[in-house]
Amino acid sequence: MTAGGPAVVLRRAHAADAGAAAGVWLRSFTAALPDVVRPRSDDEVRDYFRHVLVPLRETWVAEAAGEGVVGVLVLEGEELDQLYLEPGWRGRGLGDRLVTLAKERSPTGLSLWTFQVNTPAHRFYERHGFTAVERTDGSGNEEREPDVRYRWRP
Repeated sequence: MTAGGPAVVLRRAHAADAGAAAGVWLRSFTAALPDVVRPRSDDEVRDYFRHVLVPLRETWVAEAAGEGVVGVLVLEGEELDQLYLEPGWRGRGLGDRLVTLAKERSPTGLSLWTFQVNTPAHRFYERHGFTAVERTDGSGNEEREPDVRYRWRP
C-alpha cells in the first residue's frame, strides 16, 4: 500500500467480517464526526452490519496484513452508501482505492450523502470528481444533521 506499509487487499466482505467492519465504522464516525449525534447504539450498528449491510448489500472490506479490516465500502446500486476507514489509515491512499473500486463497480455513475459539517469528506469526494447537487436541513436523515448529496458521472 505505502512504502514500507502493510499490504492491503480489497475483497468482498464475508459474514465473519461484519463485526470488524462495524468496528471500523464506529471508530471512524467517532473520530471524523465527534459532534454528530448517532441515533443508534454501538450494538445496533453491529447488528445492522451483521444482518443488513454484509449479507444484503455489496459490502467490501480493506484488509491489511497483520491488522485485519481497516476500511469498509458499501454500495447499493449507484449509491455509495458507506465509506469508512480506521482513523490511522486516513491520508494513506486507501480511500482513493475504495473510490476507484466503487467507480469500477458502478461505471455509469455514483451518488452519496455526507454531512455538511464533514468538510474533509467534501474535499475528498470533490477531488474524485464528485459534485455537490443538493443540500438539506437534515430532516430526512436519522441524525437530523444537515447534509449534502454528491454525484459523480463519468
